[in-house]
Amino acid sequence: MHDYIKERTIRIGKYIVETRKTVRVIAKEFGVSKSTVHKDLTERLPEINPDLANEVKSILDHHKAIRHLRGGEATKLKYSLNTSVNETETPAEPVSQ
Repeated sequence: MHDYIKERTIRIGKYIVETRKTVRVIAKEFGVSKSTVHKDLTERLPEINPDLANEVKSILDHHKAIRHLRGGEATKLKYSLNTSVNETETPAEPVSQ
């Protein structure tokens, strides 16, 4: 494994423990894909630093356990925004012929 991959893996592992952010957010912040972050945390980190990997695993398990709640909240927000936009629009005038 290349040194830069080891360094990135440890940095991402420490970062998720400090911030408890999701894989998606961390991937965006580090400029890599979600798949890369997930692979770094679940496959590479246990080989490099097993103690840190155990902390990260508990965070990832927590995120997995609450993902249905986050998704439901996002959907609720999406439709509440659409409803409020539709309510503020003025009705169209009927076209007379």
